[in-house]
Amino acid sequence: MKVLLRNDVRGVGRRGDIVDVKSGYARNFLLPTGAALVANDSMELQAASMRKARDLRDAQSRTAAETQRGVIEAAKVTIAARAGANGRLFGSVTEADIVNALRTATKLSLDRHAIHMDEHLKEVGTATVSAHLFEGVTATITVEVVAK
Repeated sequence: MKVLLRNDVRGVGRRGDIVDVKSGYARNFLLPTGAALVANDSMELQAASMRKARDLRDAQSRTAAETQRGVIEAAKVTIAARAGANGRLFGSVTEADIVNALRTATKLSLDRHAIHMDEHLKEVGTATVSAHLFEGVTATITVEVVAK
């Protein structure tokens, strides 16, 4: 069944795309939630205008994300945490802690899910983590963990 996507649907397509999906998926999920419309021959113009609006919005978002990346990479993020004598933390520094420290350092608010760490920081020292700001735009954050 051919449908015109009204929203981005992970694994299916982006807004304005005309895609072919299983009829059950369209009937039971895409159409009732309003994420898609049944495509016909006259919808090509509507799909083109949706893609054009999506591309403009994506260009603006990419520019904003690149500006944020410059601010984030220039910032120094310091987190004070309780640590033992050997430099091992009593807890750990999580994504939420990094987001809060970044907010106080730069006044930028990120979602904690944008921060990517292999594992939580558990020792005093300097570490680098990445933040996914937009598709293809990733910032590197240098985090310094100091003992309280």
